[in-house]
Amino acid sequence: MKNFLVGIDFSKGSIKALEYALMLNNYIDVKIAMLYVDKPIPTESIYATVTANYRTELHQRFEQLMNEFKPKLNNLSRLEYKITTGKVYEELANYAKKNDIDYVFAGTHGISGYEEMWIGSNANRIVSTSPCPVFTIRQTYEVHDRIRSILLPIDSTAETTNKLPWAMEIAKYTNAEIHIFGAYITDLSTMKNKVDKNIVMIENELEKENIKFKSFKKSITNYTSDLISYIEDNNIDLAIIMTEQENRNTNVLLGQYAMQMINHCPVPVLSVHQDDKFNSK
Repeated sequence: MKNFLVGIDFSKGSIKALEYALMLNNYIDVKIAMLYVDKPIPTESIYATVTANYRTELHQRFEQLMNEFKPKLNNLSRLEYKITTGKVYEELANYAKKNDIDYVFAGTHGISGYEEMWIGSNANRIVSTSPCPVFTIRQTYEVHDRIRSILLPIDSTAETTNKLPWAMEIAKYTNAEIHIFGAYITDLSTMKNKVDKNIVMIENELEKENIKFKSFKKSITNYTSDLISYIEDNNIDLAIIMTEQENRNTNVLLGQYAMQMINHCPVPVLSVHQDDKFNSK
């Protein structure tokens, strides 16, 4: 059984994230935990006296969510919730570490949205600090019944292939086709050869596992816009990227490319960190 963690603040984006996790439960036996992170209220605040009633309302809202979405669980999956207090990204990261979470799910408003709710405005930091891969789902995204195609961007670095185990896992569960996008960011033949070698390695692994795939290579000028164009032209359902981060403990925001993909990509993005450990359970 896989362990999913969904950041919930009852915004449209966070409900989309929950719907996406529930879609995957059609293919994977999962335990889905919904986590609401409350803002700390100083004891001298005039709002401190209403905390009890506020928490009661939160529990009622979660019970409504449970009643609405529990019928969508398969026979072996489970859905539960927890309310805590603190910084959103820190609490999600701590919960994920303590509970052996395999994937975190977070809704996001995108770059132009009004960041009123906690989850949407913290999406980049959630990805930055999470101890495991993170799905980010735009609030405008319509969740489909399954994942049919996965975009796997590949460059000349050694780390670019680190995301392959997660792509293979999702493809196996959903019978999705993987689109390998070989990105030439320079005309140097040595760099292009590294991209080609990475692609061949990935193709060999996918063939061994009987996973459907196709490969595409392109010299690019703008990584994000070229990937998004491919996504739109080929009806891609999910993009899997690396975060470009070396150290999550510094709470530094994502690299430029990863942040642009999360903010602009029209489909869900799964962000994998360099040191994420794949769990095949």
